[in-house]
Amino acid sequence: MRRLLLALAAAVALVAGAAPSAAMVRIKDIASLQGVRDNQLVGYGLVIGLQGSGDTLRNSPFTEQSLQSMLDSMGVNVRDARLRTRNVAAVVVTATLPPFSSQGARIDVSVSSLGDAASLAGGTLVATPLMGADGAVYAVAQGAVAVSGFSESGQAESLRQGIPTVGRIPNGALIERNLPDRFSNIPALVLELSNPDFRTAVRVADAINRHTKATYGVNAAKERDYRSIDLTPPARINVTRFIAEIEGLLVQPDTPARVVIDERTGTVVIGRDVQVSTVAVTHGNLTVRITEAPEVSQPQPFALNGETTVTPRTFIDAEQSGGQLAIVGGTDLQTLVRGLNRIGLKPTGIIAILTAIKTAGALQADLVIQ
Repeated sequence: MRRLLLALAAAVALVAGAAPSAAMVRIKDIASLQGVRDNQLVGYGLVIGLQGSGDTLRNSPFTEQSLQSMLDSMGVNVRDARLRTRNVAAVVVTATLPPFSSQGARIDVSVSSLGDAASLAGGTLVATPLMGADGAVYAVAQGAVAVSGFSESGQAESLRQGIPTVGRIPNGALIERNLPDRFSNIPALVLELSNPDFRTAVRVADAINRHTKATYGVNAAKERDYRSIDLTPPARINVTRFIAEIEGLLVQPDTPARVVIDERTGTVVIGRDVQVSTVAVTHGNLTVRITEAPEVSQPQPFALNGETTVTPRTFIDAEQSGGQLAIVGGTDLQTLVRGLNRIGLKPTGIIAILTAIKTAGALQADLVIQ
């Protein structure tokens, strides 16, 4: 019995010690190094080899012009010919160039139809230059397009799943130019928070200083503002290794009290620190049902001047439900949710009540309606 009690006590202590760390996250998940960013690339190209599911050249003149230009560059003169192929589709190719990418590396690309093609399945992207915002070509994409959706149709029925006019080419682009930025060229090491907050910035700086003070004997971080933390790496450590060390440190981020409402889907997200002053809430639903039941009026048998007419007949029924009065209020999220559940509301009712509570000044949080 004593061993069982000791085991239970150890389990409780373990759970109690692990509970606070449940909200701890790594610094790399909430912050990034200033100047280390992705770059967007875009290009225009042709997908060939489609099985009759490409663009209609009459409806997509840019596809015909692109096809003629490509064939001209290969020594095939088709300027005077009227092309009727349905195996070609004009596409826009997009990709994301990671920071510090080097020449010869490969990246994934996305391919999206630009004309009236029905599907890109089975197609191959012809070599397409990918340009950055400065107009320079940084990569060239080419390869077989992988499409997850499909579309099939007959004379009386059609079946479609997913989006067959969008595909991807894994490792489909080859980087041809190095980016001008280098890790050694960064003028200063600055961490930027994804969700700016003064308290989170202070906690991140304190966590870094505790680590560097214990390991190197110096403080290496100082909060600049609610978004940025300045870093000064110790003299006897490589900068890359220093960044890797501090990215693994755990902190507990602080978030503002906020309620996010999406009226289109009926989604309500309530933050942990949302508080509601004690208020009395009642909510009722008014349902109006209109039923049309037309009747056919026919003339009497053997009538000489009678005709059949339709007589409208409408039934209107109004019903009001709900109306239960409940007190909602509390200092934590659990109390607030328990009070809303006591009324037995649907998402639309919760949205209406939260909006009314905010208007009454009892909702101590930011209300974001999307």
